Amino acid sequence: MIERFLKGEGQNLEFNVPEHFNFAYDVVDAWAAEAPDKLALLWTSATEPERRMTFADLKRESDKVAGYLTSLGIGRGDFVMLILKRRIAFWTTMLALEKIGAVAIPATFLLTSHDIIYRCKSAEIKAIICCGDEDILQKVSDAEPKCPFLEKLISIGPSVPEGFEDFEAGVAAATPWERGDWRNESEDPMLMYFTSGTSDEPKMVLHSHTYALSHLVTAAYWHQLTPDSIHFTYSDTGWGKAVWGKLYGQWIVGATVFVYDHDKFVPAELLALIGKYHITSFCAPPTIYRFLIKEHFNCFDLSSLKHVTTAGEALNPSVFEEFHRRTGLWIHEAFGQTETTLTLGTFPWVEPRPGSMGKPSPAYDIDILRPDGTSAAVGERGVIVVRTDRKKPIGLFLGYYRNPKLTRKAWHDDVYYTGDVAWRDEDGYYWFEGRNDDLIKTSGYRVSPFEVESAVMGHPAVVECAVTGIPDPEEVRGTVVKATIVVASEYKAQLANELTRKQLVKDIQTYVKGITAPYKYPRVIEFADSLPKTISGKIRHVEIRENDSKK
Repeated sequence: MIERFLKGEGQNLEFNVPEHFNFAYDVVDAWAAEAPDKLALLWTSATEPERRMTFADLKRESDKVAGYLTSLGIGRGDFVMLILKRRIAFWTTMLALEKIGAVAIPATFLLTSHDIIYRCKSAEIKAIICCGDEDILQKVSDAEPKCPFLEKLISIGPSVPEGFEDFEAGVAAATPWERGDWRNESEDPMLMYFTSGTSDEPKMVLHSHTYALSHLVTAAYWHQLTPDSIHFTYSDTGWGKAVWGKLYGQWIVGATVFVYDHDKFVPAELLALIGKYHITSFCAPPTIYRFLIKEHFNCFDLSSLKHVTTAGEALNPSVFEEFHRRTGLWIHEAFGQTETTLTLGTFPWVEPRPGSMGKPSPAYDIDILRPDGTSAAVGERGVIVVRTDRKKPIGLFLGYYRNPKLTRKAWHDDVYYTGDVAWRDEDGYYWFEGRNDDLIKTSGYRVSPFEVESAVMGHPAVVECAVTGIPDPEEVRGTVVKATIVVASEYKAQLANELTRKQLVKDIQTYVKGITAPYKYPRVIEFADSLPKTISGKIRHVEIRENDSKK
């Protein structure tokens, strides 16, 4: 399958993009024809029996779903929101929407009614397909009267209240979809995500059908999957990371996608699943690894695990080193955005370096630019960009939907500006510094929050940390570095006593001073039960700054 879409290999690969590429037809249905009994999806649940779906099963079910959706009047160019958690209906519906030419908008179950209204109005969403969980149904019902373009509400059950279509009954009775003569163009819209909104209202990021094909690099060269792999990406289907690790590239390679459908993250349960189902490849955001290393690894069989990866935020070197000490496996990092696929990564030809995002993907022309638009020197901080003067990478978004002004601001003069700051070393490795807006200027120095966070994370008391800048309480330095910290359970008792609390603050500050330059240590430390995060799990530094400004 890979050979159909790639010319060359490794660092020299080039994509062979068909004129009418459609992932559902050209990958899933093709596998169903060539290897119908090949296991594609291994779905497990905390409350229900496991299910195993072959590529033939996926073709049959997605054809039925496509037939059902068209019977409801959903078709080419329509925008459909999916709030499906980790239910099997997510995979069959994503394929069905591709088959009929509609545009899928995956969304997290954490959305409020306000969030749903904003999305429905902004994108003129025609239908919402959601879980039959009471809280989700209620939020969708509350939003519906304020969504003028919304025509269909569809519940996959178990509850199907008045006003909602019954997905399961409708699919069971539907006539399977037949493709006919219609063929989409490869650059037709296929998928749209609303950004996490770390600093502003979510933007609508529109992708074409070739986006799916670009994730071949993600699966084959970053996850390092083969047709024999069982891959587990820890992600809700409302996050962009789900299609990075639970759908597109994995099935192009022919690997089995493993899914654990549950509501509450329990580190020990996740580790137990790896041994029970012989998971060979695992991917999760850094936050998950921070919790995993607090567990007793000798209680779990991780012998099947051959490769581990992370993305979403930069990984603190202390976590990287500790996971390797426990398992013998290096975590392979990568960098990408909602607007892109994987742009930087630790590939088979790139030796992992703790804290580095790796090197540019062969699918992208990556650079670091100074404010004047020239390339930054080795060791010099600048903005990560994608050059598009030779050609547009197939994984790069089409633009911000209905916002050409914002698109031109981020992508002009044949350069797409990610807004993320990094530097590269003499060997070509990229090192993350932070978002442009997150950098702190204190005592005349520019400080990377991530660098300080990495230092703080090395202290045994710290589980999570967010570093921001606040006005100097002593009115000497203008801005000082502040760390907001979530401590490990065994240290929480120290927070109840003012004396031990102050001692813990001093211990952390002393620890950081021994690792970073003196001006970088957090002069202010605040303890919190949790850190504010986006719906995709990224720490919202902007919210912490806003809360500080109100104090």
